[in-house]
Amino acid sequence: MARKLPPSFQLSPEVERAQAQKQPLVALESTVITHGLPYPSNLTLAEDMENEVRGQGVVPATIALLDGAVCVGLNPAQLLQLSQPGRGMRKISTRDYGAAIASGASGGTTVAGTMLAAYLAGIRVFATGGIGGVHHNISRRRQANYDISADLPALAHIPMIVVCAGAKAILNLPATLEYLETWGVPVVGYQSDDFPAFYSRSSGLKTSARADCPEEAARLAKAHWSLGLQSAILVTVAPPEEVALPSELVNAAVRQALREARERRIRGPEVTPYLLERVRRLTRDQSLRANLGLLLNNARLAAQIARYI
Repeated sequence: MARKLPPSFQLSPEVERAQAQKQPLVALESTVITHGLPYPSNLTLAEDMENEVRGQGVVPATIALLDGAVCVGLNPAQLLQLSQPGRGMRKISTRDYGAAIASGASGGTTVAGTMLAAYLAGIRVFATGGIGGVHHNISRRRQANYDISADLPALAHIPMIVVCAGAKAILNLPATLEYLETWGVPVVGYQSDDFPAFYSRSSGLKTSARADCPEEAARLAKAHWSLGLQSAILVTVAPPEEVALPSELVNAAVRQALREARERRIRGPEVTPYLLERVRRLTRDQSLRANLGLLLNNARLAAQIARYI
C-alpha cells in the first residue's frame, strides 16, 4: 500500500497510474547505470531490464536521484541523463540521501538506497544483480574490522522481496549468510536449495528456504510479514546456465584480485570497483557477460513474483 511520500519524491506518470489501477510494480536500481557499465552499454541494459519487466505485464520503476529529487520511475530522457559519462553522478545509499537531496545532487541508487525509496513509494518487489555483504579482510592486520555493506542492515529492516543472484562473488559469502541469519532474513533459493555465487550457479552453501514457483515465493513473503516481521525476503536465483561461469574460474580470479588489492593497499569505497574490474579482466569479460544475463533473468523473475503480491 502506498504511503504519504516525502516532499523530495517524484513518481512517474506510469508508476502513479499503475498504483491507481493496482497493477504490479518492480523496482530497479540505477548504480548499474551510473557506475556499473560504460555508455552506451549501461543505457541498453537499463532499457532491456525494463522491457523484461514489461514483458511479464508488470510496470518497471527504475529509481534514481536527479537534481535532488528521488525519482521513482524514469522516462527515456532521464535514463539517458543517468547513463552519460562525466555528469558527476554519485552513489546513493541510505546514508547519502539527506546530503544529496539538500545539495540538489544526482546519482544512482544502490541496493539499500533503492530498497528505501521503493518501500516508501509502496513497491514491495525489487530486482537487482547481487547484493552487497561482508567483505574479505584484505588488511594485513590480524584484527581488522570487516567492511560490511549497508545493503545488509537494509535487508534486515525493510520488508521487501529482493530478487538477486546471491551476493557479489568478491565477498565473504559464509559471513554474509551468517549476518542474514542473525538478523532473521529468510534466504530463499528459487528452484534450488543452493545459494548461488553470483557468476556461478552454486557457492556450496545452503539457503534457509526454497520456492519452486513465483506464487510460492510471494506466499512465503506474505506469511513472514503476517507475523509482524519487518525484514526483507531475499529470493536468490542462479544465473542462467548459458552465461554462468565455473566456480573454479571465478574463485581463482577473486583470489588473485584480493591478493592484488592487498598488495596495492586498496581501501574503503575503492575496494568493490577495483575487485569487480579485476575479475572482469581476469575472466576476459566472461564475468561481464554473466552479470548482464543474470540481471535480465532476475528482472523477469521479480516481475513474475510481483503479480502475486
